[in-house]
Amino acid sequence: MDLPQPRHLSRRTLVTAAAAGLVAGTAAPSRASAASTRFHTVGRVVPAADGFVRYSWPGISFEGRFRGTGVGVLLDDSVNDYDVQIDGTTAATLVTPGRTTAWVRGLSDTEHRVRLVKRTESAWSEGRFGGFVAAAGGVVLAAPRPRRRQIEFIGDSYTAGYGNVSGTRDCSGNGGVDRNTDADLSFGALTARKLGADHQINAISGRGMVRNYNGSSPGTDFRTYYDRALLAVEGDVWRKPASWRPQVVVIGLGLNDFSTPLNPGERWTTQADLVAAYESAYHGFLDKLRARYGPRTFLLVSATSTPGSTVFAETVERIARTRNARGDDRVGHWYYDDPALDHLGCDWHPSAADHRIISGLLEDRLAALPLCW
Repeated sequence: MDLPQPRHLSRRTLVTAAAAGLVAGTAAPSRASAASTRFHTVGRVVPAADGFVRYSWPGISFEGRFRGTGVGVLLDDSVNDYDVQIDGTTAATLVTPGRTTAWVRGLSDTEHRVRLVKRTESAWSEGRFGGFVAAAGGVVLAAPRPRRRQIEFIGDSYTAGYGNVSGTRDCSGNGGVDRNTDADLSFGALTARKLGADHQINAISGRGMVRNYNGSSPGTDFRTYYDRALLAVEGDVWRKPASWRPQVVVIGLGLNDFSTPLNPGERWTTQADLVAAYESAYHGFLDKLRARYGPRTFLLVSATSTPGSTVFAETVERIARTRNARGDDRVGHWYYDDPALDHLGCDWHPSAADHRIISGLLEDRLAALPLCW
């Protein structure tokens, strides 16, 4: 079952939660009943004792079906922003909603599909979702079936959609990064919807394969957190469900490793040292993915342009060639760039228009792969 492409309204309209006569309101949340927990989860979650689920990664979504004139969304999150989509149209954006049941009412009395999606990053906090509840006289129906196609996106701020709906590179006076980020409009989410695939966006801004942006947070990197469902919980380990078997994994790690020069005191003396450490770690990471997902999953390593340097792109391409030479023909390379990219997102990140361009480039690359789906 594939949901239609969401049609997003302007941000001002969404924040006031009105679209096509739909109205979102709030009321005190209650523990979800057995019926209201009938939803399909896309992303990594951890069950909580009170019937809610907990999560941290961007782009987590929950999909349900109901019959009736309204639906409530049980949430407990004072940090993140969410879109509520009804039958493929964004009906409301919930900005740091807190502990609440958010309602969308005034619908036709028929069967509808509802989707809740987490727009923002929250590496050091977590959200909690308790299910969908139907308005009086309605009923929550059986959960939508998982999609046969599955894609996992691994990366940094580019993959997370950092500041993509800002429209200006300095968004400090425009609501900041959180208010101007929409993971559901990132190139990964766009591509997955176009292909009718479930997807995970496992991305953390500022993190690299071995080196974080400008050498920050030494001793940690993206690999420190990848195995977790709850990013702020040290030692947490995500239990991969048997149903999660992505046919392709797209990896985009390296911008933060190579976009800034080495600083005095970092553990790499020269760029050659950094490149060697990056390559070694990348091969180890690919070994992990291969062991987790098996020999048929296609691993697509990606790179894009970095100002004044081709090291990132050249190194990633060499990693793919090395894997192929070792006998793994299901590792590929994807370099993406386009003169139309404007980087008008926050802090020179890709804009929503850029993400649409990148998604198109990725669709073309995926179409050329021997995917078993």
